[in-house]
Amino acid sequence: MFKIAVAGTGYVGLVAGVCFAEVGHQVTCVDIDEKKVEIMKSGISPIYETGLEELMKKNYNAGRIEYSTDYQSAYKDADAIFIGVGTPEQPDGSANLSYIATVARQIAESVEKDCLVVVKSTVPVGTNDKVEQFIQDFLVNDVKVEVASNPEFLAQGSAVHDTLHAERIIIGTESKWAEELLMKIYEPFHLPIVSVNRRSAEMIKYASNDFLALKISYMNDIANLCELVGADIQDVAKGMSFDERIGSKFLNAGIGFGGSCFPKDTKALDYIATQHGYDLKTVKAAIDVNKEQKTMLYKKACRRLITFSGLKVAVLGLTFKPGTDDLREAASLENVPLLLERGADIYAYDPVGANNFAKVHPEGKHGLGSITYVSNVEDALKDANVCFIFTEWGEIKAITPDTYKKLMRTPLVYDGRNIYPVDEMQTAGVEYHSIGRKSTTRDVAKESRILELHAVGNE
Repeated sequence: MFKIAVAGTGYVGLVAGVCFAEVGHQVTCVDIDEKKVEIMKSGISPIYETGLEELMKKNYNAGRIEYSTDYQSAYKDADAIFIGVGTPEQPDGSANLSYIATVARQIAESVEKDCLVVVKSTVPVGTNDKVEQFIQDFLVNDVKVEVASNPEFLAQGSAVHDTLHAERIIIGTESKWAEELLMKIYEPFHLPIVSVNRRSAEMIKYASNDFLALKISYMNDIANLCELVGADIQDVAKGMSFDERIGSKFLNAGIGFGGSCFPKDTKALDYIATQHGYDLKTVKAAIDVNKEQKTMLYKKACRRLITFSGLKVAVLGLTFKPGTDDLREAASLENVPLLLERGADIYAYDPVGANNFAKVHPEGKHGLGSITYVSNVEDALKDANVCFIFTEWGEIKAITPDTYKKLMRTPLVYDGRNIYPVDEMQTAGVEYHSIGRKSTTRDVAKESRILELHAVGNE
């Protein structure tokens, strides 16, 4: 087993560190935040992730993992140092590599033995070449340090499972020594390993994420057309899913993708292409469709209602997806401000994301509108004039159509995740608007036309 240091304790770094400890390696997770380190030592995870706290406690008690702010001690005699710090999006769409650079310099000034530095963070193609040169520029001791690429493919909400049971592990190296060491580190996982050069590994990460983003945006685009021509996107997706070339995953239409990966990675790859004089048209289209899709329900509601002023608006789900407390690029962040600007009195429910959302939009008055956070769905729905569903949490999916009719003053529901069968909401007496399917509202224009034709026929 190997002595491993992990820089960064976010979704990438902490999950990787805990999983390395779970398979038997000796791990030190490094973070600059002392309070965060103390919290982790007590067995509490700073992020909401299924199964993570249990493994943190198990491996900490077994002495296989520790948490520290002392990067020098952690790095000096590590066999491998994994970098899992953030690479946030900059205003021009490029990736901010300042955190990577900081860690690289700390490594260069701390290592006292031959060491493999492994970048798990998502970085532009060619970054690992620069990281290796940067470390060499600041290296203090006469030791061998090489850099490898090892992008992660976990999904928030199932990150631990995705790491321990990955479909494949991608490693990008430039020497046999680095390749063999990284393969030995991953040997206890008993998973398929794809070994390529560094730049190919970096590109595999972007190409994979952006392909999935393309798939989502394509289905959302088709869903919007389905509404116009009278088709049902769920029936269309089912028919498509039987084609093994297409598959059944990522065919669910909705109000766009969010999170820390897809939005950032599509923009980053588009930026990389532009920097090389290439127009990546498909990825640009995915970005554009996703931007429009996020406020699709709000626009539908604006066409239906005269005003939101003075209305109680139930908002169900704030995080970008269920199973996480992450709000990055969540549809709620786009729609809630628009509703507040129009004077809505919002009652918001999310089982784990409300506290994070309140940091952005504190409870109370916001201009003409207001926001109140409630602890259950029923309090959000009681006497509400309209309801928006932004996240398909199990607690929200468990609400029956009859509940909307019973609790709401006006059973008017805009569902961005297509949770309910249209006919069930119609039977319950709920006016229901979703994505890519027919609405249960009356088609007034069509009815007027039928009456006109009937009148003509009786003349």
